[in-house]
Amino acid sequence: MYAIIKSGGKQYRVQQDDEFRVEKLDAQVGDTVVFDEVIAVGGEELVVGTPFVEGCAVKAEVLEQGKADKVIIYKYKAKKDYRRKNGHRQPYTLVKVTGIGDFKAEKKAAPAAEKEAVDDVKANASMKKDELLAIAKEKGIEVAAKATKADILAAIEAN
Repeated sequence: MYAIIKSGGKQYRVQQDDEFRVEKLDAQVGDTVVFDEVIAVGGEELVVGTPFVEGCAVKAEVLEQGKADKVIIYKYKAKKDYRRKNGHRQPYTLVKVTGIGDFKAEKKAAPAAEKEAVDDVKANASMKKDELLAIAKEKGIEVAAKATKADILAAIEAN
């Protein structure tokens, strides 16, 4: 079974236990990442998404964070005494595929736990208006969407 995934603006064909480099991800070595933008899944039958396959994801483990080999960029203009030399090392993340299947349920389970923690969050003036409205809604307080942050804070603190 193989899958075609999208990450960092590029597409990769991956199989179980494949190791490949992707554009740098915000993850530590040993972390598990889930690529949920699966374009196609193949095996006995090819399933192509529009644009992504519903309910399918690729789970991978981060093996290494690193930089690619240096690329030298050299510019010059003939007869004008103009020369510029520059180098670049592109950062990457080396990952190993640990599974292809339905891992979106695991990813969606985490935000539910965060919603339970909203009750414990104290509302303060440094929060965004949308966050304050969400806290008010969770606590069952009716506040107009056009209300100011100060009005929303006052309503939350009153309850």
